Amino acid sequence: MPGAVIVGTQWGDEGKGRFTDYLAKDASLCVRYQGGHNAGHTIIVDGEVFKLQLVPSGVLYPHVVPVIGNGVVVDPAVLISELDMLSAKGVEVSRLRLSGNAHLIMPYHQEIDRVTERYLGKNKLGTTKRGIGPTYADKALRVGLRVQDLLDPKIFREKLDLVLREKNGLLSKVYNRLPMDANEIAKTYLDMVPRLEPHIDDTVHLVHESLDAGEWVLFEGAQATYLDLDHGTYPFVTSSNPIAGGVCTGAGVGPLAIQRVVGVVKAYTTRVGSGPFPSELLEGDPIGDDLVERGREFGTNTGRRRRPGWLDLVMLKHATRLNTCTELAITKLDVLSPLKELKVCVGYLGDDGTRYEHVPYHQSVMHKIKPIYETLPGWGTDIERAEKISDLPTEAKDYVQFIEDFTKVHVSFVSVGPSRDQLVVLPRGE
Repeated sequence: MPGAVIVGTQWGDEGKGRFTDYLAKDASLCVRYQGGHNAGHTIIVDGEVFKLQLVPSGVLYPHVVPVIGNGVVVDPAVLISELDMLSAKGVEVSRLRLSGNAHLIMPYHQEIDRVTERYLGKNKLGTTKRGIGPTYADKALRVGLRVQDLLDPKIFREKLDLVLREKNGLLSKVYNRLPMDANEIAKTYLDMVPRLEPHIDDTVHLVHESLDAGEWVLFEGAQATYLDLDHGTYPFVTSSNPIAGGVCTGAGVGPLAIQRVVGVVKAYTTRVGSGPFPSELLEGDPIGDDLVERGREFGTNTGRRRRPGWLDLVMLKHATRLNTCTELAITKLDVLSPLKELKVCVGYLGDDGTRYEHVPYHQSVMHKIKPIYETLPGWGTDIERAEKISDLPTEAKDYVQFIEDFTKVHVSFVSVGPSRDQLVVLPRGE
């Protein structure tokens, strides 16, 4: 069962899209298994930038069938807009398949997301206000509308009327907002059916047909390990399960279908939104500001400035366990090139003097721990033209080796620039 998963090992924004793009050349299907358009993948091909939100990265290969699985929540207007963008750039999108069991993001989800964040004030979670969390909440409450409901206008309208009674009561009586019009919503969504219907399919069956034929299937997640609803820095997390285990529910396969788990790690650390960040370099720190500038650390979708910090190997090692990573892929090593010395977090110190070699489970401890750093020499020279591991300076190779030794997971890839071809491949034993 030749399945492979690309998973982020930090708080997202590691550059998973480029490795999905790289590995997709040998795949038949590229399957997105969770999340919504609250996360983006940026891929640069021959100098052209593709910013994808819902469509899997494999769409850029003509032989790959891109699949949006049942675990994804979909804003159909955003999906159509993205398909139009790709078509305008000459990318064939007719192959896209969309799970009929994927849940729809509705206008009331987005409104509830906005007013809830405003209501929380200083305790806000830092969501993208795209309606992702409320959609997953309705899924759990079993009142969500799914893609397949669009194919039966009568059922769609009945379900919409039922849920809108509760949502309008919440919006008007709790948040003092105007109620939403069911007729307007129904017309907007049903008018999109002609564009969506050719893509709607039984994606679980499609995935298993490919696996049974011995074809490689690549599973692509959004966000990352520490934004996982169960295993991340709760409540500052997303509303789904980005970890490799999320493939099972989000795409409809069993664990034995997965042979390869590629954990993507940025050569330093960033996160967007609120929440604990032990190795953070606070805004105004010259090194942190330089990382943001050189790494273009602004959200693909939101444009928000990412919070930068040194590489946290304690978190990375825990992530490799949670995901059973078979290998690692390091991104943005080139961003560190100007620095004379580099720090990596190898442990934590609690406010009571306790040393932690693992990620503390208790939120009160996690919010107060201080990083324990080891300092490594920088290389101070450009590495963007490196094509093989021997092209890298000794200090850069040592940095990569330090990561591998600490995590005990082989580093298979190192990116040395933003373009598709700026990638160093490291076979095992090198």
